[in-house]
Amino acid sequence: MCCNGLMSHAPEYRKQSMDVHWDGAINARHICGVFYRMGRHEWLTAQGWRQLQADGIDRVIDLRNPGEISRREHDPVVDELSMQGIELFNLPLESPGNKRFEAIAVPYMNHTGMFRLVCEEFGGHLASVFENLAATRSGAVIHCSAGRDRSGLVATLLLDLAGRRDEILAHDEAAVRGINEWHRVSPRKHPYESHQADGELDSIIRGRAAELEKFLDWLGYAEDYLRGQGVGESSLAALRQLARRENP
Repeated sequence: MCCNGLMSHAPEYRKQSMDVHWDGAINARHICGVFYRMGRHEWLTAQGWRQLQADGIDRVIDLRNPGEISRREHDPVVDELSMQGIELFNLPLESPGNKRFEAIAVPYMNHTGMFRLVCEEFGGHLASVFENLAATRSGAVIHCSAGRDRSGLVATLLLDLAGRRDEILAHDEAAVRGINEWHRVSPRKHPYESHQADGELDSIIRGRAAELEKFLDWLGYAEDYLRGQGVGESSLAALRQLARRENP
């Protein structure tokens, strides 16, 4: 076995130009300011956790539901010492039993077309995430399972707070391409998704971009939305500052 828990002869995961090079991390990249995103934290190796610390990360916010959180067969074994200094928070973006959400998010939230739905149904959940992000001392990572959709919604709001709305579509495309690359090499077959060839992937990206544009038209400004969900003025001020800080 090699250091990240995969067989040494397994195909190599090819990182993109925007990706952060934390060992074992999948679909990981800088969003803005002191904020980053990635897929499941269980993919990180001990070295990867130490690299997070070296990059000033003091918290990792897991957006998954508790039932999704578990170590898998091919995940690396990581000792607690390697994670020392980083707080891990579980702040799901959704609640079970919401009929409107469950009727549309089949089999799960997997498209930008659901961003508005999450904002309408689970604004309090998003407020909790952003209050937590505002409390970071030096850097925070958000992640869900793939690092694409739930992470993408939070990243979209952060980019708007940073005044970088023109970068949102590019970030979504990078996230889609990043997890698609993982599906190409993953030792574990995904129950619903598989690697897509370039033509099909391009079509998916275009469809997501069109829905993302609709969402942004509905949203207005992230700051106003978050204020309406109860995020305090001091937290909003901190978020603006943290999101606009020079790239660490």
